[in-house]
Amino acid sequence: MLKVQNITKSYGDLKAVDNLSFEVKEGEVFGLLGVNGAGKTTTFRIIMGLLEADDGTVTLDGKPIDYNMTDKIGFLTEERSLLLKMTVFDQVMYYGVLKGMNKIEVERELDKWLKRFEIEEYKHRKIKELSKGNQQKIQFITAIINNPKLLILDEPFAGLDPMNVEMFMDTIREVERNGSIIIFSSHRMEHVELFCEKLVVLVRGQAVLEGNLKDIKKNYRRKNIIINGKVDKEELLKIEGVLEVNKKKNETEVKIQDDSCVDKVFEYITKCKNITKFVVEEPSLNEIFVSKVGESYDKQI
Repeated sequence: MLKVQNITKSYGDLKAVDNLSFEVKEGEVFGLLGVNGAGKTTTFRIIMGLLEADDGTVTLDGKPIDYNMTDKIGFLTEERSLLLKMTVFDQVMYYGVLKGMNKIEVERELDKWLKRFEIEEYKHRKIKELSKGNQQKIQFITAIINNPKLLILDEPFAGLDPMNVEMFMDTIREVERNGSIIIFSSHRMEHVELFCEKLVVLVRGQAVLEGNLKDIKKNYRRKNIIINGKVDKEELLKIEGVLEVNKKKNETEVKIQDDSCVDKVFEYITKCKNITKFVVEEPSLNEIFVSKVGESYDKQI
């Protein structure tokens, strides 16, 4: 288990991380989210032992993370960190040996993943000759080559087309099933919803939202009603508790303050014609994220 307990880190007067705590179990994907500058990168560096926290502790299986533990960690950075003049083989071999693997182990794992990602022909090609998407595949391979106990993924789908995103998703789920601890960060909330059962949202180093994703959605009072049929936008906006009405191609989305508005909206649509759909939906994680981050910034101004 990874335990992050009350970590704080400042750079001069800037508090990058402020009393942050969370736990991630084996075989669990945890979402660490926030806008740019929220403190995610600093948190990653503290977890990996690259930075020392001013206060608080980080442990993996009850032990502090130091150079004796780094061989058990894999990290996919948001920025590509490949050496473009090296070949794929030399690049992955370099990272694998750094992780304490012997050359035979590294090549065996490399061949497996090159085949899995359908890029076997690039084994002895220079990194600079690869497309951005294939470079991202190589960077991903360097992160998982050592079958890490802890895997940190920062924007893993950057530069990938939909087919390769699906391939990466399958691989992440496989790593999860094999018992790795995974920390997942992305600005694409729909990707977070696919993987993460628990998450924390950072604003200026502080956790402004945390917990189980299902509970977060359930406890968020605002809901959406999806209606298919002929309704009047202005009449819907007159209903107490209706916040917003958006006309889409074939449907109308009604954003409401809370569940108490559902019956009022339903009462209105019973008077309308050709209603074929009336569904109350939980808000997306993206809506909750935008709302909570916005509220936190407003409070700090």
